Amino acid sequence: MNRRAGFTLVELLVVIAIIGVLVGLLMPAVQQARESARRMQCTNNLKQLSLATHVYHDTYDTFPPAWDGTGQWSGLARILPFIEQGPLEAAINWGTSYTAYQSNGSAANILNVGVPLPAIELDMFKCPSEVNLRAVDVTGDGVPDHFPSNYAMSHGTFLVYDGAQGGDGAFGANRFTRISEFVDGTSNTMALSEVNSFTRFYQGSEYDNSLTSPPSLSDVAGLINANVTSGSAPSGHTQWVSGNVQQTGFTAFFTPNTIFNIDGRLQPADFVNNGEGAGDVADNPCMAAVTARSFHPGVVNVAFVDGSVSKVTETVDLNVYRTVATRFGGEVSLRNKL
Repeated sequence: MNRRAGFTLVELLVVIAIIGVLVGLLMPAVQQARESARRMQCTNNLKQLSLATHVYHDTYDTFPPAWDGTGQWSGLARILPFIEQGPLEAAINWGTSYTAYQSNGSAANILNVGVPLPAIELDMFKCPSEVNLRAVDVTGDGVPDHFPSNYAMSHGTFLVYDGAQGGDGAFGANRFTRISEFVDGTSNTMALSEVNSFTRFYQGSEYDNSLTSPPSLSDVAGLINANVTSGSAPSGHTQWVSGNVQQTGFTAFFTPNTIFNIDGRLQPADFVNNGEGAGDVADNPCMAAVTARSFHPGVVNVAFVDGSVSKVTETVDLNVYRTVATRFGGEVSLRNKL
């Protein structure tokens, strides 16, 4: 009697087990390839934004301010015409606060597209690895008011604005920097970096104008750990139109991807000493520990003022990191150690 050729049950199970092992071996490589592609796209976004600031400089003979005292618009909003968003920029009145463009504001329908201007989603401002991107309803009327940006402008090490001058970074509040101010060199000064959207932060006037140098890491970490809880609103880096440092800025106070113990869980969190537009900013300056962060394993992508883009590891030496945060510090910068 002839038997029909085929697999026995044992053979079939063995084949399935082998396939499962092969898939398990291949999946990390596939995921790594996908992350590599996402990081490449992120690098390209940063390069385009950095080059846009140069076109702005060529047009106006200065770099854009990171925050302005009239409408409090961001530097990212200022470069819109140079990332092919001219019609969007044309709808902005720089003398009017960006809050007037929210869903409950007088300019809410200026675009006639069903979404307020600050809630427009721009691909150039999004890192493909970010997992939290979504529109924000701050007015509570069910209509989106804002959309985040994963990219932020460098304010330097700690000081952001004291009512008269900004910090030591590439960009600043009410400050139009010029190429000639970059004594350390444009290739040695950070311009933009990645940030995580929806970051919790503590804002309080903890330091006054008698502070002449940045406080210790432990002091600021203590403020964050003591004041940021799981109940704190995750509202940092949620508004690409806002020039406030916790929205579209970062500083090199902490090294990239620094996290804190928030109610027993390690989470990102930031600190802002006072708002740029606060009435007492001269006495209690705006200072910030707003940290560069990303969802790329172990690194953040950073664009330099010359338009180049490098990765910075989260284990970078703090002193080395801070040398590339200042535009005129006179330090020896070691980009190969980032």
